[in-house]
Amino acid sequence: MTILRCCIVDDEPLARNLIASYIEKTPFMELAGSFGSAQEAVKTVIEESIDVIFLDINMPQLNGMEFARIVPPTCRIVFTTAYDKYAIEGFKVGALDFLLKPVSYEEFIGSANRALAWSDLRRRAEASDTSREYIMVKSEYRLVQIPVRDIIFIEGVKDYVKIYVDGEEKAIMTLMNMKTLERTLPSNIFLRVHRSYIINATKIRVIERNRILFGRHAIPVSDSYKQQFSDYIAAHMLTVVRDSNDDQ
Repeated sequence: MTILRCCIVDDEPLARNLIASYIEKTPFMELAGSFGSAQEAVKTVIEESIDVIFLDINMPQLNGMEFARIVPPTCRIVFTTAYDKYAIEGFKVGALDFLLKPVSYEEFIGSANRALAWSDLRRRAEASDTSREYIMVKSEYRLVQIPVRDIIFIEGVKDYVKIYVDGEEKAIMTLMNMKTLERTLPSNIFLRVHRSYIINATKIRVIERNRILFGRHAIPVSDSYKQQFSDYIAAHMLTVVRDSNDDQ
């Protein structure tokens, strides 16, 4: 059974507790975190591969709409709010559903089932799509479609990743962890060579000692990933076999 990992982000303790009780009684859901502010939730959402976020809108400092624009595209957002005036704006940021407080369990389970259907569809697509052509990421409040073949390498920087792309002067930065992005990319050409780097093996031009050179960028190969990288190189290296007649 697919299990959806969920987060609750709401500055009202009673609202958080209610949604938490609904998650607990839903067999295909588990609670990964409950937070009183969006700032508290950022680290978990980025690092823990969250499937669904139950998100309030009216919160101090970073509100729900602002937070929704920076969460990874693999997360589905269900807004929970006392104000229906936010519904249109909520769907503009890609919300899966919009629930008005107080939320009943019947309303909750309807959203939960939609999230489950979406998650199953996405996972089936990823399992069958070994030749994915594009990835879609959020960057600076925009959705950016990147051709997979054009990605040179990816660098992890704290809670963000920087995607270096052929033909782009600047790296594309998005709020996502390396594990999530690594699972999204075709494993037959993208290799993890360091805790902070994933490379497109088809873009390799020069390997110098324990470094891979991409133009002015030198990517280190760490000890943890050296054997995996060496195996890939060995499998793709041309071996020149001398014919005995060459010595005559």
